[in-house]
Amino acid sequence: MKERVENEVRKLRFLTGEMTQEELARRVGVARQTVIAIEKGKYNPSVALAIRIARVFGLPVEEVFSLPEEGMNGGASE
Repeated sequence: MKERVENEVRKLRFLTGEMTQEELARRVGVARQTVIAIEKGKYNPSVALAIRIARVFGLPVEEVFSLPEEGMNGGASE
């Protein structure tokens, strides 16, 4: 089962001086394409990567990544 993980990465990049995807990717050690896929919701980052991204923004992981409400009740699966 693959759950969709929502994120605030794009919004946070712009709130922190319009950080580029390339800069974020460099700071967390991934390719720019990975950041693009995360922002579009096409790729769920590993726990380690999610933590590294949250640290870049100085936020807890829960403020950067979240599960949609409907996923919390154990209902839908893909």
